[in-house]
Amino acid sequence: MRPSRPRRTAVVAGALLVLALTLSGCTSHKGTSLAASSPAVPSASSAPSATDTSCGDATASLRPPSALPVPGAMPASSLMATIAARGRLVVGTSQDTLLFSSRNPFTGNIEGFDIDTAREIAKAIFGDPNKLQIVVIPNSARIPDVQAGTVDLVAETMTINCARDKLVDFSSVYYDAGQKILVPTTSHATSLADLGGRKVCAAAGSTSLDAIKAAASHPIAVTEPSWGDCLVAFQQNQVDAISTDDTILAGLAAQDPYAKVAGARFTDEPYGLAINKSHPEFTRFVNAVLARDRADGTWTQIYRRWLSKFASTPSPPVAHYRD
Repeated sequence: MRPSRPRRTAVVAGALLVLALTLSGCTSHKGTSLAASSPAVPSASSAPSATDTSCGDATASLRPPSALPVPGAMPASSLMATIAARGRLVVGTSQDTLLFSSRNPFTGNIEGFDIDTAREIAKAIFGDPNKLQIVVIPNSARIPDVQAGTVDLVAETMTINCARDKLVDFSSVYYDAGQKILVPTTSHATSLADLGGRKVCAAAGSTSLDAIKAAASHPIAVTEPSWGDCLVAFQQNQVDAISTDDTILAGLAAQDPYAKVAGARFTDEPYGLAINKSHPEFTRFVNAVLARDRADGTWTQIYRRWLSKFASTPSPPVAHYRD
C-alpha cells in the first residue's frame, strides 16, 4: 500500500511541475513548413511497430564527409545553407523529459542531453550553439513534423527502428537506452511480467507502448500525451507503473521520492536524430558533427553534465554506416 499522505504531496508537486511546463513561454507545436519540398505526412500518429526488421541494421546511417565545412560557409543549395540564411536551427523536442529535454523552472530554458547535442549542430553551422529555436512537440508529431519540414530535426529520445526509418532519415546513434519500469518504492515488481492486469502508462507515439501491449503477462496499456502526464497519473494512483526508456524513467524518478526504476533492461533503444529524407546532405553533416563529438570528448562531457549522477560514464555509441 502506498503512503497516502506523502503520495498526495507528490501529486501536488507533480501537477505543479506539469502546469509550470505548460504555462512557460516557448515556441509551441505549429504546422508551418520550413521546407518547400517534403514528402506527404502519414495520417497515423501512433508509433510505427518496433518489430519490423526489414531494413536490416536500422542504426546504419549515411556516412559523413571526411571534413566539416567551416561554420558560416555552408555548401550552396544544402539545407545547412538554408538554415544559415534563416539564422537559426529549428529543433523539435519535448519540455518534460528531465535530463534530456526539460524546462528549467528557474531560467525557463529547455535543457538536457538532447538539447546539448542539438547545440553542437547549431555550433557547427553558425559557430554559435545558441542559434537554436526549440519547438515543443508531442511524441506523436515527431515524424509528421520532420516530414512536413516544420522542424529541421527532432532531438527527443527517439528510438531508431526499421518502420520509422522508412519515413525519416536518422543520424547515427547518439545514445543507447533500454526499456524498464517505474513503480512505487514499496513494489516488488521488476519487469512487465510482474504487472499482469495492472495499468502501465506510456506516452502516445512511443515505441514503449509496443512492448507493453506485447507482454505475455497482459498488462493494461494506458496512453497519455507525454511522460509528465504519465507521472501525474502514477502519482494520482490512476496507473500502477510507467514503462519506457531507463533514461526517461530516471528523470521521472528524480521528481518523485516514492517512485523507483526497477529491474533490468528488456529492450534496446538506440536514439537517433530524425531528419527529412529529402536532405541526405544534412544527415551526413549531422553525422560528421556526432563523429567529431565522440572523438574529441564532447559526447562524454555532455553525458557527465546530465547523467553521471545516475550511472558511470560509458563509451559513446559506435557509429554504423550503410555506404
